[in-house]
Amino acid sequence: MKFGIDRLLDEPELRRPLAGRRVALLAHPASVTRNLVHSLDALAALGDVNITAAFGPQHGLRGDKQDNMVESPDYNDPIHHIPVFSLYGEVRRPTAQMMDSFDVLLVDLQDLGCRIYTFVTTLLYVLEEAAKHRKAVWVLDRPNPIGRPVEGLLLRAGHESFVGAGPMPMRHGLTMGELALWFVTKLNLDVDCQIIPMDGWEPLAEPGYGWPIGRRTWVNPSPNAPNLFMARAYPGSVMLEGCTLSEGRGTTRPLEVLGAPDLPVRELIAEMRSLAPTWLRGCRLRPCYFEPTFHKHVGKLCAGFQVHMEDSAYYDHATFKPWRLFALAFKALRRLRPDYAIWRDFPYEYETGKLAIDVINGSELLRRWVDDRAAMPADLDAIAEPDEHAWTRERASVLLY
Repeated sequence: MKFGIDRLLDEPELRRPLAGRRVALLAHPASVTRNLVHSLDALAALGDVNITAAFGPQHGLRGDKQDNMVESPDYNDPIHHIPVFSLYGEVRRPTAQMMDSFDVLLVDLQDLGCRIYTFVTTLLYVLEEAAKHRKAVWVLDRPNPIGRPVEGLLLRAGHESFVGAGPMPMRHGLTMGELALWFVTKLNLDVDCQIIPMDGWEPLAEPGYGWPIGRRTWVNPSPNAPNLFMARAYPGSVMLEGCTLSEGRGTTRPLEVLGAPDLPVRELIAEMRSLAPTWLRGCRLRPCYFEPTFHKHVGKLCAGFQVHMEDSAYYDHATFKPWRLFALAFKALRRLRPDYAIWRDFPYEYETGKLAIDVINGSELLRRWVDDRAAMPADLDAIAEPDEHAWTRERASVLLY
């Protein structure tokens, strides 16, 4: 199969409209060709594309900023001698000066298929600024590694943020190219937006169900996204960023685990199975211990569990529900220990005045369900399922594959 970048490199007719135009690239460390050459280097080597600037999203164009809210500076690329502008530094949106450095912006970002992943919002911001400044945006499409499933609550109005670009659920099931089409349509953007689609992407094919296992190498799109299994868990495990529980940062399996020094893990799993056994389908939970070397609970032995999705004998793509699974862990903990301080109160992605868990979920609904002792799993289904069905219908018009 071919990703968008590979098609642009292999098919000169796709590049012809770039002749005589200044071209910029928005990319990150996972922006590589099938031969693992960074897209900036590959485009510069063509000789017929005039690269005049590059942009880096959160975590940088080539570097790896380990944690959230660690900003990257602008700099000059020492190899290609072009400015590299940070869209996660002094600004989140490209400035007028930045926009003046190109005529066409190529967007080549590997997403994880989750609304909270900030590359989604960066895509929206560059589309909006391109509309204002009459610039063209070409999205070089890449797979959604977790495929087509939809899960989670739609973001509510007033909860837009850098981790919430619009009214979509946590697991949106779209590629970056399809997301661009949705943004243009949803917001009625007057922008020259083109998609270079992939060839041969099969989001329903085993064993990857979105990621072409055995045909493409996984490169971390962000430092704590080390493999496909993290990506599968991420629409649920990312909620731990708004909790006092560790998501495994500072370990070798970040965002695949949940834990804390005082967590009654065996009782927790038993309570989860008692409350909603169907929400645990499609994976296995293994009680485990880990000691983070940085971040939450650094240097302390944490009891918790790891979500396992590696073995096709028990991984079921259709029934695995990571958002519900981690929501269930919070609910079970609240029932076992009503006074447990689950929620962290800090400016998550620079948002103040809201709890981090509400910023992550795009409303207070998930947190209120957890904290309401009378609320049961069926009550969360009752508010989430209509959102999921509505999104599935809405996104149908932008599906390319």
